[in-house]
Amino acid sequence: MQGARMLKVIRVGANGFRRLHSSSKKRAAVPASTRFGNAKYLDAAFGTAAELEHSQTREYSFIHDSHYMYTRDQDQATNAEDVLFDMFKNEETGLVSVGKFLAALRITGLRKNDPRLQELTDNLKKEHAKAGQEGISHETQKLDREQFRRIINPNIVLISRAFRHQFIIPDWPSFTKHIEDFYWKCKTNTEGKVASYIPQLARMNPEYWGVSVCTIDGQRFSIGDTSIPFTLQSCSKPLTYAIALDRLGPEVVHQYVGQEPSGRNFNELVLDYDKKPHNPMINAGAILICSLLKTLVKPEMALAEKFDFTINYFKRLAGEESLGFNNAVFLSEREAADRNYALGFYMREHNCYPDKTNLREIMDFYFQCCSMEANCEAMAVMAATLANGGICPITEEKVLKPESVRDVLSLMHSCGMYDYSGQFAFKVGIPAKSGVSGSLLVVIPNVMGICMWSPPLDPLGNSCRGVQFCEELVREFNFHRYDNLKHATNKKDPRRHKYETKGLSIVNLLFSAASGDVTAMRRHRLSGMDMTLSDYDGRTALHLAASEGHLDCVEFLIEQCGVPHNPKDRWGKRPVDEAETFGHMQIVEYLNNYALARNTELESKQNNDDNDSKTQETAVQSPLP
Repeated sequence: MQGARMLKVIRVGANGFRRLHSSSKKRAAVPASTRFGNAKYLDAAFGTAAELEHSQTREYSFIHDSHYMYTRDQDQATNAEDVLFDMFKNEETGLVSVGKFLAALRITGLRKNDPRLQELTDNLKKEHAKAGQEGISHETQKLDREQFRRIINPNIVLISRAFRHQFIIPDWPSFTKHIEDFYWKCKTNTEGKVASYIPQLARMNPEYWGVSVCTIDGQRFSIGDTSIPFTLQSCSKPLTYAIALDRLGPEVVHQYVGQEPSGRNFNELVLDYDKKPHNPMINAGAILICSLLKTLVKPEMALAEKFDFTINYFKRLAGEESLGFNNAVFLSEREAADRNYALGFYMREHNCYPDKTNLREIMDFYFQCCSMEANCEAMAVMAATLANGGICPITEEKVLKPESVRDVLSLMHSCGMYDYSGQFAFKVGIPAKSGVSGSLLVVIPNVMGICMWSPPLDPLGNSCRGVQFCEELVREFNFHRYDNLKHATNKKDPRRHKYETKGLSIVNLLFSAASGDVTAMRRHRLSGMDMTLSDYDGRTALHLAASEGHLDCVEFLIEQCGVPHNPKDRWGKRPVDEAETFGHMQIVEYLNNYALARNTELESKQNNDDNDSKTQETAVQSPLP
């Protein structure tokens, strides 16, 4: 291919992007000690961001390859266990500190109490007991190579993914720094009032504010009051709806309840034109869903057994995290339930329930579901299970069918925020469900679940701080369901490696220039791409267009994009030099004429500036008449 020396071919594969050099100027081989950073590659995780960036980009032109430690260094280590050991070992003792290793694992988002790492924890404790060091934390251990390999081997796949940055959010520390910033920004929000229509809820401290995040890969982060339990209230509605869908199927469920936003208050005495509750996210719909669970799902169960059945389902969604029941709220809610009882009797009047429904039992079951207790940590895992298509990310158990989750998220998106649902869908564009306890369950499909909790509510019944947090989140990241992932350059995408976005932009731009695809280059420019981007060798789109003889691309870059006409690559070559080398004399003539015109323009401007300054000096020196 003409211009082969200039064009760097990019190969996309399982191991990221690799540059295949066709240049005769080969770079010197980098010794293994340098590649490993003296066997302390991941020590950068404990140092500055600049050190980490340097260690990750030392050998690559512009694209981060997170796999190279396993693909380029096979001569240094026979498997992943050895590579990890070499990364963390102390140079002097040749041993790995367990505490340091677990700390590095936590930086990737994995917690040491993650159920998927249970074998690792058990092996550490066994090794600790074998060494006769009871009474001292097993995290103080120092392991040799064989011990280390034996201990991490059962979980090596998960651990390798963590250190290769192969989770859904590769740069976890950077992402959680944003979450922290949003948290503190929203903490200053003092608007709203704590719900008072249920007496027990009115006693909540309005200063409580917590945020928990759990991704579909089980990366966890929490800040604030995330361990304080609160009742689920309306956040139980999408969960009971999901169980009903899973057990009965959508055809049966939607014979009894609709799918439309009601456009009315969440507890209003109204049914749709088919004499059904509008949707499962309002009180009437949730009461009817509870009747389906009670009457059609395992109908032989007594009320107590059905409660245990439901709370166990919730625990599975939460990865067996702590869930409880607040009897005081249950009694308080039942005593202040005139409107809910009115809804129940109104629906019975219109034959909304399945046969053999006991209304008193149904109402008690509904109040019990609302009075279940969890904290932000557990609720974030529930949200992540919904984000992960019904598979709990920390236990990897399939709790719900993907089809059921899809239907739940659809209604959360359109009906989950009471009378604010339409505005929330417009501004934030993420499936969510709020509760009067101040909780807000947010699902970012295929990415993560988030739970926010702050008791003060706005006039529509949503957490003031929670809504503000969601707005901050989509202002910074492209999580809105209708954000354009390709061209929305003003938002960050935390799902991509921090080098990947720029790297892919360079790849796309350079290939467009090399192949003469002006249409693609126009798209790049319209998307806000920097048209002066260059690869490792300093070669720009103009270099490649000139060396390949694409005059239309050269004209587009010069005249419409305003790129510099004479950038130099690492060998000091300018685009005009490339065009001359490969015999593209039309381009040589165009670039020379442009350079001449540009120089003439600059000289003329300089002369005008000099004349203006002289005129001003003369005017200052001349005496007044």
